[in-house]
Amino acid sequence: MRTAFNDELLSIAKEKSNIFMILADIGYGEIEAFANSFPDRFINCGVAEQNMTGVACGVAMEGNIAITYSIANFPTLRCLEQIRNDVCYHNANVKIVIIGGGMAYGPLGISHHSTEDLAIMRALPNLVVLAPCDIPEARAAVHAMIAHKGPVYYRCGYKKEKNIHEGKINFEIGKSITVKDGTDAAIIFCGTVGYNAKLAAEKLAEENISVRLVSMHTVKPIDKEAIIKAAKETGAIVTLEEHNIMGGLGSAVGEVLMDAGISGVKCKRIALPDINVSLIGSQEWLRDKYGMGEDDIVKAVKAII
Repeated sequence: MRTAFNDELLSIAKEKSNIFMILADIGYGEIEAFANSFPDRFINCGVAEQNMTGVACGVAMEGNIAITYSIANFPTLRCLEQIRNDVCYHNANVKIVIIGGGMAYGPLGISHHSTEDLAIMRALPNLVVLAPCDIPEARAAVHAMIAHKGPVYYRCGYKKEKNIHEGKINFEIGKSITVKDGTDAAIIFCGTVGYNAKLAAEKLAEENISVRLVSMHTVKPIDKEAIIKAAKETGAIVTLEEHNIMGGLGSAVGEVLMDAGISGVKCKRIALPDINVSLIGSQEWLRDKYGMGEDDIVKAVKAII
């Protein structure tokens, strides 16, 4: 997915001369094409994410589009104050891009996990939060991000993600995508873990259980209409995210249902428990260990219907 992101950004930057890429000494193997094509628009701040974010804000305040880019939690948690005070407070046109959302860098441990980011980023005023689920969404999200005037958080996958969508998609910030319609329950997901939802829905279909699959690629502003529609039409919602259970997609969906006064809907959140992820292993192995595998999703849907 990171390759798709960089390819799209490069193609857009060839047409828009005000796009800058600002890094903290990371991304080699992917960012050379941009650096070589636009050396005057490529800034490496060294291992100094707070400075990177401040520089990006300054670049944006001069009328440009500034992209910060790094691994998982480095361009977010390490420089949260600068994102809050510099970028969001000034509504600066800065796009904060992380590579390897969730536990994509599983073998490297908690220092390289990004499992609290959705909760923290969606709490910041003015900040749009995107979490594409596959390559088609990742490519479309780059264009939507650049077109949006103001700060955006883009949660990118790492590599070798499998596609969930078949054919063309209509990607719009704040509007979810229904991957598959269904009447017995709805699985609302964000990010690359959504592929497990697709596999689970296929298994459930073999048992004549009809599941609606909704890719909530924009966590903020969230698609309230799609959530309310799914609740009323299916009566059962499972949320799926590779993130701490506190404050992420599941919480956002719950807030929508509460504010809309929707009652009688059975709900289940599938996410990481409220713990530090101390196990070490591949992303797929960690998902299974923490209850986000396809069989876990099947069990969750069956339990609430």
